[in-house]
Amino acid sequence: MAAKIGPLLRECPLLLPQNREGTVYEGFITVQDRDFHMRILLPLDLQLKNARIQCSWQLKKLLDGYQQILKQRLQHSSDLVSFMVEFKTILEVAVKNTQEMCAPPPPQYYSGLIGEIEALGWDKVVFVDPSFNAIKLKAEDSSGRDHLITLKLNAKSSLLSIHSQFLAVLESLKEFWKALDEIDEKTWVLEPEKPARSATMRRIAIGKNVSVNIEVDPRHPTMFPECYFLGADHVVNPLKSKLNNNIHMWDPEISLLQNLKEVLELDFPTRETLEKSDFSMDCGICYAYRLDGAIPDQVCDDARCGQPFHQACLYEWLHGLPSTRQSFNVIFGECPYCNKQITLKMSKKKV
Repeated sequence: MAAKIGPLLRECPLLLPQNREGTVYEGFITVQDRDFHMRILLPLDLQLKNARIQCSWQLKKLLDGYQQILKQRLQHSSDLVSFMVEFKTILEVAVKNTQEMCAPPPPQYYSGLIGEIEALGWDKVVFVDPSFNAIKLKAEDSSGRDHLITLKLNAKSSLLSIHSQFLAVLESLKEFWKALDEIDEKTWVLEPEKPARSATMRRIAIGKNVSVNIEVDPRHPTMFPECYFLGADHVVNPLKSKLNNNIHMWDPEISLLQNLKEVLELDFPTRETLEKSDFSMDCGICYAYRLDGAIPDQVCDDARCGQPFHQACLYEWLHGLPSTRQSFNVIFGECPYCNKQITLKMSKKKV
């Protein structure tokens, strides 16, 4: 099934055989006045179904998404000439589609875009890409919060419609931000240090080396959130009991923070009454408060000790002790400070 040189040269004059056996062809294939380098490797039996095609990165990029079609044509083409005819047809389609995607919008697109920006108000534009490929807009919700949205522009973009939809989404999340704003203002939030509007988690300080991690549903911000306590067992266990006993008291009609106070029967430390240093301590191993963005969340359960540690630091410490033992993801060892038993339950991301 060796390719006939004449027909192949007429179809692809720049693709030439590289050996007498006709198993290697190398050169260029021309489509729409563009030359693409390629190499065809045939097995000794010259079966096309076992052929390999090597090409330049430009050609690879063009043919991305067409590989399955090419494999099918290799399986069913009778000879190399017929395959190259089909290959050129596929490549012409790929080049045409790429040109259509990369073609600049007509002039009226830009005049229409400027008209939409003027209708929207230039005061709402934060940034416009010089090539008009992207634009960043700002919006204010009904509670006076500022928000930004970045759009990739195309001929189908409607800034007025998108901005209107953006405002509607902001309005639907108003109660969510209201609930978290109250927590940020009236409690000591340990994590995240500078929460973004998209952050649904808050780790709230309760006392010295004890905190609660809550995950709020943006669509239902006054419903009971996911709660996880961090601290020594002798401090955390009573809080868990209060939560379990009082969960029936949760009232979606009052604020998230007020619900947490009533269910847990406590007042959270506030910025007005306490400093952050009053309830946060550095890790007892690395002597730092933040380590790769994490704060100490493991505490010795001995009431006379109560020393906090980063999970990563305590993990390394315990693994260096010959007396340490492990059962699944729970490690049992001795506290670096008081030598009392300490238990470390490793999260999946730390194991």
